[in-house]
Order: sequence, then C-alpha cells, then structure tokens
Amino acid sequence: MYKRNYDLINTKFREFLIPTLFTSMAGNISIFIDSILVSMLIGVINLSVMQIIEPVSTLLNLLYWMIGLGGSLVCSIAKAEFDNKKSDELFTSSIVSMIIIGIVITVICLLFSNNILHVLCSSDSLRPLVGQFFKYYILGIPFLCYMMSMSYFIRADGFLKLPFISLVISNASNLVLDVIFISYLNLGLEGAALATTTSFIIGSICMSTYFFRKSRTLKFIKISVLSMIKYLKDICKSGYSTASTQLYLTIKLYVINIILLNIAGALGLAAFNMCYNSLFIISIFIIGIAQSMSPIVSVYYKEKDYLGVDYVTSKSLKMMIVVSLVFVAILTIYPQILLLLFKVKNPEYIPYVMNAVRLFSLSFLALGINFLYIFYAQAIQKDKIANIMQIIEGLIFPLISLVILVFALGDLGIWLSFFVSEVAVLLCIIGYSRYINKKSDGKYHGLFINKSSDEKNFIDYTINANIKEAVGLSGEINKYLGDNLDSTRVSLAVEEILTNIVQLNESMGTIDLYLKDNEEEIILSIKDDGVEYNPVIESDQLKFDNISVLNKIADKIDYTRVLGLNSTIITVKKNNYKQV
Repeated sequence: MYKRNYDLINTKFREFLIPTLFTSMAGNISIFIDSILVSMLIGVINLSVMQIIEPVSTLLNLLYWMIGLGGSLVCSIAKAEFDNKKSDELFTSSIVSMIIIGIVITVICLLFSNNILHVLCSSDSLRPLVGQFFKYYILGIPFLCYMMSMSYFIRADGFLKLPFISLVISNASNLVLDVIFISYLNLGLEGAALATTTSFIIGSICMSTYFFRKSRTLKFIKISVLSMIKYLKDICKSGYSTASTQLYLTIKLYVINIILLNIAGALGLAAFNMCYNSLFIISIFIIGIAQSMSPIVSVYYKEKDYLGVDYVTSKSLKMMIVVSLVFVAILTIYPQILLLLFKVKNPEYIPYVMNAVRLFSLSFLALGINFLYIFYAQAIQKDKIANIMQIIEGLIFPLISLVILVFALGDLGIWLSFFVSEVAVLLCIIGYSRYINKKSDGKYHGLFINKSSDEKNFIDYTINANIKEAVGLSGEINKYLGDNLDSTRVSLAVEEILTNIVQLNESMGTIDLYLKDNEEEIILSIKDDGVEYNPVIESDQLKFDNISVLNKIADKIDYTRVLGLNSTIITVKKNNYKQV
C-alpha cells in the first residue's frame, strides 16, 4: 500500500532540470547567437578568429567548474552532514579565490598579450584580428569567474530561478550590445569583445542580489588563509574530475586549430566553429540533465539510499539517449540548417561545411552518456574513476583518433575522429562496468556501478501527506519489524515525525521514508518538500505536544535542509528502552 513511488525524487529532478536547462540555455544560446551575429555582421570567415580564442574560454571554464561547481558539491555534502559552518567556509573559500584568480589572469594577459597571441595563432594574417578581440575580452575575466561560480552555489542553496534570470539578462545584454557596437558604432571584433565583457559585469551585478535574500543559508565568513588553502585542495579534488573536461578540451581545441589552420586554412576553422557551436546547443540538454542529476545523486548516495540513486540515474540516462538521437537525426539529415543560420552563401564553402557537420554530429550518440557517467562518478566522490575516464574521453582517445585518422584520411579524418573517440570511450565504460559488477559478486550493479541495496534489512515507503496514511505507515512498520518493543518505539517515532510534518503543511505532495534495520540500531530517513522543519529544535511555529515524545524515543536525530528538502535521520538503538 505504501510502496515507494519516487514522486518526491521525480518532482525534485524536474525542479532542478527546468531551471538548469534554462540556465544552460541562457549561456549556450547566447554563445550560439553571438557567433551567428558575428558571421552575419562582419562575415563568416571571422568565425575563425572566434575559434582561435576558444581555448582561452575553455581554460576559464576549467577554473570556475573546478572551484565553483566543485565547491558547491562539497558544500552540499557538508550540509548533508549537518555542518553549516563548514558549508559557509567552503562558500567563502570558493568565491574569494575565484575573484583573485580572475584578476591575476587578466593582469598576466595584459602584460604578455603579444606572447599569448603568438601561441594561439600561427597565422600572421589572422593574428591582428585575434588581437582586436582578445584585448577587450580579457577585461571581463574576473567578472565571468565570479558570476559563474556564484550561480552554482545559488542553485545548491535552492534559489533555482536567480541564476537563470541573471544569465538571461547578461546574455541578452551581450546580444543587444553586439548589434550596437558592431552594426551602429562600427567597432567590428573589438565591439564583439566589449559587448561580451560588459555583459559579464551586468550578470555579476544581477547574481549579487542573492545576498539580499533573507532566506539564503550561505554567507561570507572570516576564514584564515591557511584554512582557505586547505579547503581549496578539497574543492579542486572534488571538482577536477568534471572540470578537467575543459582542460582537455583546451588542449584538444588548440591542437585541432593548428591542424585545421595548416590543412584547410580559415575555412576549416570557420567550419569547425559552426560544428563547435552546434555542440553548445546539445550541451544545453547534456549539461542540464547531468547537473540536475548530480546533486540529487550526491545526497542520496551519501545517505545510502541506493534505490533512489538507481531511479535518478536511470531517468537521466533515458533522457540523454533520446536527446542525443534527436540531434544526430536533425544534423545528419538536414545539415543545411547550420549553413542557413550562419549565412554561408559561398558555393565553394557549402559542400565542405555540410560534410563536416554530418560527421561531427555523429559524436553526439555517445557524448551524452559519457558525460553523464563522469558527472555521476564525481557526484559519489569516485574521483579516481572520474579522472581516468575524463582524461580518456577528453584528451587521450581524441588525440589518438585525430592523429591516426588525419594520417590515413587527411582532412576527412579530423571530422570523423570525434565520432570514433566518443564511441571508443563508451565501449570502455561498458566493459569496465561489467568487469566490476561481475567481480563484486552482486555488490555493485548497472552501467553506473551503483551499490546494491540489501533487501533483507532495508525497506522504503512513500505516503501522501495526510494523517491517515501517517498512522497507517506507522502500523505497517510495526508489523515489518516484528511487533516487539523496539518496533513499537520505531513506529511511534514514525507516527510523531510524520504527523508533525503533515500538520505544518496545508498542502503537500508525498513524503519518502526508508528504514534500515542493523544489528544494533534502526535508522529512519525521512524526506519531504514542505516548510523547513527541524524536529530537534522546538519553536513557537513547531510546538506540538508530541515533539517531546519523539525526542525521548530517538537516541539521535539529525536534520538538515538540502536540495530544498527537509532531511531528517532518526536513530533508535535496539534494547535501549527509555521512559517515554
């Protein structure tokens, strides 16, 4: 009757997914449209300049993914462990260090711009154009680092709309300023860079309105430099496995740029920029799905709710496969869509670009699954596995495929190498998962190598938020545990906590509860998406006659507010009979 239906997880996943998709869309669509505007306003060949700058952008992505995203995940884990002070220290360490790093990078780029431009571009004819864009783009780096790092923490604190709105405003201003600076003020590539930098400043201001929210739980606190450095090590360790995609992408893009510039010239770089921009569109969904899954998996895995982990990973995988197939079908059947968007009209360019788009899009078939796997490994803190798969997917296999196929097929091999490398990585993941699952003799299972739940001492439930089902589940648990004194204490604890949750909320969906029966103790985990409710603390709002009963029954009660959910863990020791 009270079988778990995963409605709470499903609701939370959707709650994360929609804003995350829109947040990702706000950034990626802007990049895509920005490239289209450059192509329309100053010519398609100028996309080669944008492509040459791309390794700089991915290097910045590496930093704010590693410290911003990594810090937010470690911060979420600290909250799941009921350590709010540590979560504030992690927040402070991440944001302050990102601002300092951004300023340092800008100063270095200003001092050594000529040297950096020679490294980025080997073409004497293109280098002056790259310089026009680069000198204004680097001024916005500190603001970009702050804005994006803040977005991860704000989402982790349950404010899902603010990062989306801030990035929409930032990117919309970028597009408007593109038209003003390029079309009306005739600033060309300098105007495109100024528009980008200004938009970073606007986005940073919008993101900072978080500090005026009364219900926020993260704040800056005083922390020593040594403590900050210590936390940064943990933050970077947590975030590197995911962020390393950007390090490998930086190296990969740099190598591809050099090869294309030597083999196909500016046309090859322009074609690759179009293909690369198509990747931004599918990445809206890839990143959206993976980043929605990641914090949920992190919390549920930490609490050993492996069935909940199975549910969210299975749902994410199905969505990823569907998205990948749809995009591959569109771009292989109708690659002209990109040519129309980027206004490619020269008949000499069209066959080359169409062929490049078709071959490049095939890599989407495996890319999404590989990306999801790496995010999962990082979320459960399997950093070694995540790092190995990351370097294989992001650097080793792409470069090996690129070198072999370029020697064998020439220019064609460049475009085919993306598909070959992604499929090779997926085959490695499948093979590794089967090996570990078989070796563990049932301890692990599935593509994601999740732990198997012990059905002998573990059971989970879902109830609708009403008194009748709360009382009914209490009786069900009493029967499950054997109708003895321990079972009576546990069932009474269940009834007290659930009735309090129901009474506090006028309308609410479902409540999830899982029970783990160990040799020495019984552990209850209760999650609900109602108003914040800490059963350990009695207040005027939360004062019920039976709350004191609950605290007498339980040997330990832990509470935190995580993922926008009340998460309460009640421990009842066996044969420890107290006066209630």
